[in-house]
Amino acid sequence: MMSQVRASLGAVWIAFRQLRSDRMRTVFAVVGVALAVLSVTLLAGIGAGVVETGNEKFDESGRDLWVSGGPIDIAPGSVGGFRNPIPNAHPLAEEIAAHEDVQTAVPMAFQVVYVSTDGEEFETTLGSGVPGAGGSSVSIREGEGFTGPNTHYADGTYEGEMTHQAIVSPETAAEFDLSVGDTIHVGGTIANARRNEFEVVGISPTFENFLGTGTVTIRLSELQTLTGNAYDDRATLITIQTAPGTDPAAVRNELAAEHPEYTFRTNQEQLVSLVERQAVVLAAGVSLVGLGVIAGGILSLNILLSMIYIQRRSLSILRAVGATRRSVIGIALVESLAIAAAGYLLAIAVTPLLAAGLNRLALVVTGFEGLVKVPTYAYLAGAGVAFAFALLGGTLGAWRVGRLASVSALER
Repeated sequence: MMSQVRASLGAVWIAFRQLRSDRMRTVFAVVGVALAVLSVTLLAGIGAGVVETGNEKFDESGRDLWVSGGPIDIAPGSVGGFRNPIPNAHPLAEEIAAHEDVQTAVPMAFQVVYVSTDGEEFETTLGSGVPGAGGSSVSIREGEGFTGPNTHYADGTYEGEMTHQAIVSPETAAEFDLSVGDTIHVGGTIANARRNEFEVVGISPTFENFLGTGTVTIRLSELQTLTGNAYDDRATLITIQTAPGTDPAAVRNELAAEHPEYTFRTNQEQLVSLVERQAVVLAAGVSLVGLGVIAGGILSLNILLSMIYIQRRSLSILRAVGATRRSVIGIALVESLAIAAAGYLLAIAVTPLLAAGLNRLALVVTGFEGLVKVPTYAYLAGAGVAFAFALLGGTLGAWRVGRLASVSALER
C-alpha cells in the first residue's frame, strides 16, 4: 500500500518537474484551455443575459398579452419610413377591452419623427404614440404626464384640437437638455415639425428601457396625424393587461378565436418571437461557440500531445531505469489535468472582468444593461470542456508513451 502511495506521489512530482522544465510551452497549453473555457462561459452568458433581460423588460411592462397584425412594412417614400400593420386600432382595442377578463387594451404606434428645440436644427428620434393619460401607459419619473382628455381623436374623426403634450425619455431629455415645462418641435416631416410645438409634461424611462433608445411619446392620434397614419388608424401593436387572477394563456386563446386575423402572444411567446427574428444572429453565435471550443480545444490538445512527444526521451529513460508503464501513463495524465485545472481557473477568474467589459460595450451599442450574465451552468460546462480535452490529450499522450520502447527511443 505504502509503495503504491509513494509511486503515485513520485509520478506527480515528476509531472510537475516536467511542466516547470519548459514554462513557455506550459503557459501556451494553459492559455489554450482557458480560451476554450472562455468561449463557453462568455457566449453562454450572452445567451442567458439576453433571455433574462428580455423577461425582465416584459415583466416591467405590466402587460400580459401582445397583439400584432403581421410584419411591419418598410415604406421608404412614406412619412416615418414604415407602415404599421394594425388598422382601425382604436376600435379594435375597445372591442378587446370589452372582454370580461381584460382590464385594459392599449394600442401603440412607433414611427421615426423629427425633433428640434429651436425649430431650426432637427434630429431623428423614435416617436411612440399611446392613448392613455398619466401613468396608465407609461411610468412617469418627473412631471404629471398627459393631462386632460384625448381631444384630437374626437371619436375617430381626428378633427379635435391637439393637446400638444409630450413625454420624453431620460436619454432624449439629456440629448436635447430638456426638463418638464420646456417645449420641442415634433413632426413626421421637418415642415410639420416646425408647425407643431409640444410641451414636455413628463419624463419616462418606459419605452427607452423597452426599446433601448431615446423616445418622444405623444398621444397616439396626434402621432398618427403627424406621420400620415390617421386615415386608417394604424398602430404597431396592442398591449393587453388581463384582470387579476385570470390565466393570460386562456384569455389569449379566447381572443385569438374572436379575432383570427391577429396574433395574440403571452409575454414569453412574444419574447420567443423576437428572438426567432434574430435567427441569423443566433446561428452566428452558436457557430462562434462551436468554433471557439474547437479552436481552443485543438490548441490545447496539440500542445499537450507535443509536450508528451518532446518528453519521449526522458520518459523512455524512466522506463529504462525501472518505471512501470502505469507510472509513465500517470505522469502524462497528471500533466494534462494540471494544465486543464490551471486553464480553467484562469478562465473563471477572467470571465467576470470580460463580462463586465462586454456589458459596457453592449450598453453603448444597444442601450440595454446586463446583456451578459454568466449563469452557474456556464462555469460547469466550461469545466467539462477543459477536463474533457485534458483527459483526451492525456489518454492519447499516454497511448503514444505506451508505444515507446525504453531502448529504441533512446537510440533515436
